[in-house]
Amino acid sequence: MDGPVLPIEFARVSDNGDLTTAICANAPGCKVLWAVLDLDNLDDAREALRIREGVPQDREDGIGSFVVGATAEGVIAEWAIHRQLDAVIWTGLPPRFRGIEGLVPAAEDAIAYLAGLCGETREHARDYIGKVPSQIDTPYRREIQARLGWQ
Repeated sequence: MDGPVLPIEFARVSDNGDLTTAICANAPGCKVLWAVLDLDNLDDAREALRIREGVPQDREDGIGSFVVGATAEGVIAEWAIHRQLDAVIWTGLPPRFRGIEGLVPAAEDAIAYLAGLCGETREHARDYIGKVPSQIDTPYRREIQARLGWQ
């Protein structure tokens, strides 16, 4: 429950149609969750996360990492050093909307996208929103809950 504060928003339409969370430079910060991954080396850890998240093997930017001792700045590096961790990995897929990598939807567009889903895709997208830990309390999530009733 005491991860770093990162700019997170529901801003990536996944391959299966969910509106998933992504790190977005202009989003308000949320304290993210973290867990220890019991693997012996960084390559194995990155591969395990890549598989879990369904990131294509040839995608360079899909999994981020920081190794303590490497030269780096930023929230994740500072947090990892403070926590005395060896390394940190995270899903690094960018926002994506209308098939355009890097495009962050406006809140209205995100709501309209979700409202327009139907059948199993809609159910899965609603379930995804509901399974994201409540501490990931973003402006878009609050709008989704208020306007679509998705909890």
